Amino acid sequence: MSLDTQLLEILACPDTHHAPLEYDAAAETLTCTECGRIFEVRDGIPVLLLDEARNPEGEK
Repeated sequence: MSLDTQLLEILACPDTHHAPLEYDAAAETLTCTECGRIFEVRDGIPVLLLDEARNPEGEK
């Protein structure tokens, strides 16, 4: 399932920097362009909760 392009234009990281997100349709994830957090897209709905985000590889 693909996210709407207009939605992708307005989505931002929920952290204080509010950086844009990059969408990976194959992995169904959104990745912050600044902090690298990875947010899941479940059933076509972005889950932009910091508590549920994955950190970039190599970070704890």
